[in-house]
Amino acid sequence: MNQVKYKRKNTALLFIDPYNDFLSEGGKIWPRVKEIAEANNLLDNLRTIVKSIRQAGIKVFIVPHKQWEPTDYQHWQFPNPTQQMIMETHSFAKGTWGGEWHPDFAPLEGDIIVKQHWAQSGFANTDLDMLLKQHGISHLIAIGLLANTCMECTCRFAMELGYHITLVKDATAAFSQEMMHAAHVLNGPTYAHAILSTSELVKSLPLD
Repeated sequence: MNQVKYKRKNTALLFIDPYNDFLSEGGKIWPRVKEIAEANNLLDNLRTIVKSIRQAGIKVFIVPHKQWEPTDYQHWQFPNPTQQMIMETHSFAKGTWGGEWHPDFAPLEGDIIVKQHWAQSGFANTDLDMLLKQHGISHLIAIGLLANTCMECTCRFAMELGYHITLVKDATAAFSQEMMHAAHVLNGPTYAHAILSTSELVKSLPLD
């Protein structure tokens, strides 16, 4: 993959699902990602990227999963396995600590919060594509959770829509190393234009 030169005017950070349930001790899903997250130095890498992106003047888009409410999914014909699990565990429940932003990654003034996605794609049934186009964005840098579900699905969708995609392989996590391998070694190269480490990304920000 060729080295990318990012320009602040047409580049955006997509931060997918920065909830306490995913990223904080005591979160409902944290125990399932903790081993991979700690091996990846995930939280520090996320902090580094967000700080560097803001210093570079690049726009931040928060891409959140639907916050669970009692009526969600229960009358659906075909809830998927993840949605069925959410119905049981109440992950990202609205009005709870787990459904709030991790304190280090809460949106700041000027950040854009996308409408919540119901399944795995941050584009499906949301306003993400419209918002990106309104800001003249062509290049997307993706971080967040999970590598092989919402990250992959959102970025595949973005590629289909014509965006340039960068995955940051140590700014995400999954439930197993096998899932991480699939996300970045097997599947990622079929749709992403760049797959970088945090340090590689930071060195590339931006030159104009």
